Parts: sequence; structure tokens; C-alpha cells
Amino acid sequence: MDYSIKVYKQYFNFASSHFLIFKDGTREPLHGHNYRVKLKGEACQLEADMVFDFLDIKPIVREVCDTLDHKLLLPGENDQLKIEEKEGSLHVTPPDGDLFVFPKKDVLILPLPNTSAERLAIYLAKRIHSTVRERYHFNFPRLEIEVEETPGQCAVYTFEA
Repeated sequence: MDYSIKVYKQYFNFASSHFLIFKDGTREPLHGHNYRVKLKGEACQLEADMVFDFLDIKPIVREVCDTLDHKLLLPGENDQLKIEEKEGSLHVTPPDGDLFVFPKKDVLILPLPNTSAERLAIYLAKRIHSTVRERYHFNFPRLEIEVEETPGQCAVYTFEA
């Protein structure tokens, strides 16, 4: 790719809680992070002298981050995690047999096998790419998303269309 834009604004963030489930069935304690997101979009040529308008991409990244903000993030595609809805609450049972009960409105079940920073980067890249395509009929040939869970500790995913 010959051209790229990088966008990383202070407001590209979300505060969420989660726990990872490991292959052996153990899990992390429930905890949270103040995540930060950075985007790099690449293209082979400039359209109207730009890769993509900053004024158009910033609200999309913010919107996607906002959907994750102040939520418990659960992996909906993890076979080891049992999630049941009962009377407006979600009953969540990890493989260790513990039982968590959360108000449904406070939980976001993601189409992911786990809620690691790596998996969140994949989720964000796909959502951002899809939204850009729907709203602007534009495809980034290559879209890189960085998810920082604590300063100096991040995961990067590159989506190629």
C-alpha cells in the first residue's frame, strides 16, 4: 500500500470488564480495563487527494467504542461458557462452576471465542470496516486496529479486504 492514515484520539476509548477463559478451563478473575483504540487505514491510491476523510472516520471509531463502554464483555462463541437469560438477568457459568448473575442491560455478548485484547481488535476492525463500507461505499484494502488495555500493553489486528 502506498498511502495510509492513522487516527488515535483521546476519545477512542472504552471502559469494560471481562475475564478470559483459558484452554484448560481455568479463568481470570473478573476485572476491567480502560481500553484505548488506534486505527491505521491503508489504500493503494488517493481519492480526492485523501485515503479517507478524517471527519468521516472519527465518528465511526467513536461510535463502535461507545457500544463497548461500561459493559461486561462476554464471549458468545466460547463453548466452555454457559450463558442463560432468566428474568432480565444473565446467569453466567464458566467452566470452574462459579455462577455470576448480571443485569442483562450491563452485558454485551460478543461474537468471539474470548474477550482478549487480540479478539477485541478483530471485532473492532470488522465493525469499523463494515460501517465504513455501508455508509461511504469505501473499502480499506488494509485496516489495522490496535487495542491497548493498559499503557504499553496492546494487541494489533490487521484486516485485509
